[in-house]
Amino acid sequence: MSVALDLFHQNIRRSRDLAALFRAMQAQTTVALDLSDVLRAALVMSVSALDLFVHEVVRQGMLEAYRGERTRTAAFLRFQVTLHSVFQSREPPASDGWLENQIRERHGYQSFQTPEHIADAIRLVSEVALWNEVARKLGMPSREVRDTLNLIVQRRNQIVHEADIMPDYARQTAYSESRSPIDEVMVDNAINFIEQVAAAIYAVVSPTT
Repeated sequence: MSVALDLFHQNIRRSRDLAALFRAMQAQTTVALDLSDVLRAALVMSVSALDLFVHEVVRQGMLEAYRGERTRTAAFLRFQVTLHSVFQSREPPASDGWLENQIRERHGYQSFQTPEHIADAIRLVSEVALWNEVARKLGMPSREVRDTLNLIVQRRNQIVHEADIMPDYARQTAYSESRSPIDEVMVDNAINFIEQVAAAIYAVVSPTT
């Protein structure tokens, strides 16, 4: 499962690199050049890093459970597979590749970004009360952790699905002024928070804890 954390660190570093690129470019250009979309890209990348991290934690954790290396949860035992994959599982040589394919297929269209969806996914590998334990490790109330993550994900969705444009009433001015404001402090805080959340999730569900 440590591979999932290593991959997350690589991807969250890309978010930080984008934020650093914004600062470097800003220092060499005039205010007439709007570089704010670089920050938007950094925010989107940070949420994507968390999403992929949860996918990988769940995939690797389910394979560990199948191999008897971790406790099999009720949600794991309810995971549905096709008859085709059952036949594959009985063919020599024995492997768990068929299950990995099923996990990738079933989860491929799902996003694990919001607290609710992340908790649902983690139940496949752990019975822990996820956000209570994550909050305990972060030293924050559970509600505050979930609300903060929800706000970050909502902003990500606004950028990805709505081009970060504010509602119609705000479009009476120039296009550049109709976008929701963003700054490096906001983005840095989001990246830092997501990194802390991922580390806490890993600490909670890792079989070594």
